[in-house]
Amino acid sequence: MPGIVECVPNVSEGRRADAVDRMAAAIRAVDGVRLLDRTSDTDHNRSVFTFAGPAGAVEAAAHALVGAALREIDLRTHQGEHPRLGAVDVVPFVPLAGATMEECVAIAHRFGRAVAERHDLPVYFYAKAAPRPERVRLPDIRKPQFEGLAEVIGTTHVPDAGPARVHPTAGAMVTGARPPLIAFNIELDTADVKLAKRIAKEIRESSGGLPAVQALGFELTDPPRAQVSMNLLDTSQTSLARVWHEVETRAAAEGVRILRGELIGLMPLDAALQAAASGLRLDGLPRDRIVEAHFIE
Repeated sequence: MPGIVECVPNVSEGRRADAVDRMAAAIRAVDGVRLLDRTSDTDHNRSVFTFAGPAGAVEAAAHALVGAALREIDLRTHQGEHPRLGAVDVVPFVPLAGATMEECVAIAHRFGRAVAERHDLPVYFYAKAAPRPERVRLPDIRKPQFEGLAEVIGTTHVPDAGPARVHPTAGAMVTGARPPLIAFNIELDTADVKLAKRIAKEIRESSGGLPAVQALGFELTDPPRAQVSMNLLDTSQTSLARVWHEVETRAAAEGVRILRGELIGLMPLDAALQAAASGLRLDGLPRDRIVEAHFIE
């Protein structure tokens, strides 16, 4: 079987279903690619697409998505809870069966340079494709957000490809290569966003918490509640069960219980088996949320 590459772009639109539909259609129109999942969040105003296939087809689908997203999204009017640097905020390439990290790094570099040239867009390379240590972590690149990027794009945020100026409607883009990542949220039975932010700070690696964990606290609406939103960068270092336990323990100390856990996008089979064995209260985990299941007849 030829190598399979996964791509998990995050775009800054999660409220206009018709716009997200058109972006999904651009991905599906590329032969050889399977759109495995699409998840939109109105509070974050963000959508995550997961697609996979042979390397060339995946790269073509990523270009198709960028074109569609830049037609749909204007960051000058965009508002949402989630930090973002661009209309197409981040485009990671992930090696699956038969593919290597080195191949995904090469794809990210080629893709990023092509996007910069085609769309006159500043592009940053992160994770395994980062050109230097300060570009490895996505939050470090995204810190100024769209509104603050112009102030630093000539100093700390000189792009790795493309012009050293912010695109007026699309901002900038980050792309790279990384191992499988699990985007996982835990909702608390409280509207106290300060508690969620405090828990997030205590468990994330950058604050001295759990290895390979990124975390933020958010306020959700309808109904009002607080959420600890996480990226688990490597579940061999920190498992879903460990994250759940740490959040639950800290919330319980304040008299707050966990409402539910929510998987954003897909997860690898090994992580799903781990979660099932731990008895976590996930909001459903059907077969199609497991990456490998889509390539098993």
